[in-house]
Amino acid sequence: MMRNSKLWQVLLLSLSALAATAHAQSPSDAPPKLEKIEEVADDPITVNAKPAAEKQITEKREGGRVTEVKVKSGKSSYTLKPNNPIGTALPGDATGSANRGPMWTVKEFDLGKKKQKSKDEDGAADESAPPAAK
Repeated sequence: MMRNSKLWQVLLLSLSALAATAHAQSPSDAPPKLEKIEEVADDPITVNAKPAAEKQITEKREGGRVTEVKVKSGKSSYTLKPNNPIGTALPGDATGSANRGPMWTVKEFDLGKKKQKSKDEDGAADESAPPAAK
């Protein structure tokens, strides 16, 4: 009997706590205060489209077969070459590969420009008068 009375007390206490929290969370009847926002004139939005990247494709042929294709698109460029099997190998064999990936051009160096630049600098140095000696 004592056990039942404690169970009723705990049950009654938890129900009263639940009712108190439900009453505290009930929304009020008054609407929340709203702030007035100033309207700003909308300026028209202009979108300038980027010009399409220029694509340049150059093919090299030997005897009617394409041996090399160079593709330049924007700042990137790559070279495609056909997969020529070695000897009697067929595509898909162990000695012949089915795919050949593109060769990307990472950097190109032009050593001729460096020589021209140094010649221009030498010519400019000869034309200037040496400082006066005291």
